[in-house]
Amino acid sequence: MTATSIKTFKDLVVYQKLYKLMILVHQEVIPKLPREEKFDLADQIRRASKAAPALIAEGFAKRYQKLQWNRYITDCIGECNEMIHHLSVCEDLYGNLTGKEKCREHIDQYTIICKQLTKLGMSWRNYHNQKTN
Repeated sequence: MTATSIKTFKDLVVYQKLYKLMILVHQEVIPKLPREEKFDLADQIRRASKAAPALIAEGFAKRYQKLQWNRYITDCIGECNEMIHHLSVCEDLYGNLTGKEKCREHIDQYTIICKQLTKLGMSWRNYHNQKTN
């Protein structure tokens, strides 16, 4: 099995998943929230869902500084945990509007991404030790 070359942050599978999930949340959950949540929960969801992929994009510039890169990964996990919380609120309070199953699917995806981010942070040093170019 050959390793895929990672040249930009867009090559990272976790970035691709976070970006796709951000779009889905913006299309499938936020528009269905009640009007009274427009400036509260919806705004928090907008910011947290955008922050996770943005942290990977920003942190990728510091990928050769393991401690700095891991800080961005840790912050990204924090944003994912925040999204799990916000989607749980949507599921429990507004599931009849947003769709409980859709919220649960997104929560499950964020949970998987958190695990992938943890593994990425742990294995990054090995990736650079094996780098030949």
